[in-house]
Amino acid sequence: MHDKTLYQIAFSRIKGINLQVAENILQHTGSEEQFFTLTSKELVHLLPQLPKAMMAESYRQSLLDIANKELEFMVEGHVDGVYFTDPRYPIRLSECEDAPLMLYSIGNTDINAAHVISIVGTRHATPYGMDFVEHLVNDLADKLGSDTVIVSGLAYGIDVTAHRAAMKAGLPTVGTLAHGLNTLYPAAHRTTAADMVRNGGMLLTEYMSQDAIHRGNFIARNRIVAGMCDCVVVAESAERGGALTTASLALSYSRDVMALPGRISDPRSRGCNALIARNQAALITCADDLINAMGWEPIHPDEEGSQPELPLLGKDEQRILDYLHEHGEGSLNQMCVDLAIHISQLVGMLMSMEFDGHIITYPGGKYRAR
Repeated sequence: MHDKTLYQIAFSRIKGINLQVAENILQHTGSEEQFFTLTSKELVHLLPQLPKAMMAESYRQSLLDIANKELEFMVEGHVDGVYFTDPRYPIRLSECEDAPLMLYSIGNTDINAAHVISIVGTRHATPYGMDFVEHLVNDLADKLGSDTVIVSGLAYGIDVTAHRAAMKAGLPTVGTLAHGLNTLYPAAHRTTAADMVRNGGMLLTEYMSQDAIHRGNFIARNRIVAGMCDCVVVAESAERGGALTTASLALSYSRDVMALPGRISDPRSRGCNALIARNQAALITCADDLINAMGWEPIHPDEEGSQPELPLLGKDEQRILDYLHEHGEGSLNQMCVDLAIHISQLVGMLMSMEFDGHIITYPGGKYRAR
């Protein structure tokens, strides 16, 4: 088994290789091992259309040396290799012509689940975007069941919020990385990454432990986030950013893209608003929007549990909630005046309502109903 994996790793490292070229080579040689064991003369005869440098014995040996070193790392680190001919390879990703031949993973997740949803967004997420993601993932778990996987990039902001929300909702989540599995970036998310693997999730990457980390990796990584899913949800994004790149890639792969609308004055929503305005993304406000757009059949509520009811509110707390629904948001001082509630009493009720999940606090001392 190790010999087979060795040749697959080396084969995946051929410069300029893609799925189409790989299939052509294998059709003529019969196997990856044959590609490395045939003489240069034999390969040139079989594949005259390919560069001779690709078939040079010294070049092929250098690939085997790299692969051998990587295989040692994989064995020691319990890293799994998922080759493009492996039935475990993401079938949706295999439809993309620029899909990598080899993926490296830690964890055990069915990345060919019935529903695979990528959630991306800004690293500088606001409570509005994070709250949306938490509710979206929780509702997707309730309405689609456990055969649902949440994919993101383990970055700050929306990405890590999506991963944590998935774990909280009991769904497996896949962190797609822009580096090898010998490290983790950002290091602050190391605990979250470990929790993901322990809770049935996965860390996935096309990069080896020997690959240097550079800026281009993060852009390349986005094509995997976009390609391995059924749809991409952009929760928040500025006018430029990685989330918009992921959305663009998803569109090129004929994936559905959905975006959370926001205020036109909010810089973290301008990217989403632009996607919607250009008809590049459908507007999404809740899980039902996504489920209906994808044509998925929700499970019966009794099959996997239903949404727990929020604690009942007192008379004054209900007045506060009604006020926030009516006005959209409220500040502490203004609600004191409008509702005629003493500030110390109001602060206590707002804190209690936030902990119970009725409201959410926003920067600038603003409160909104969930």
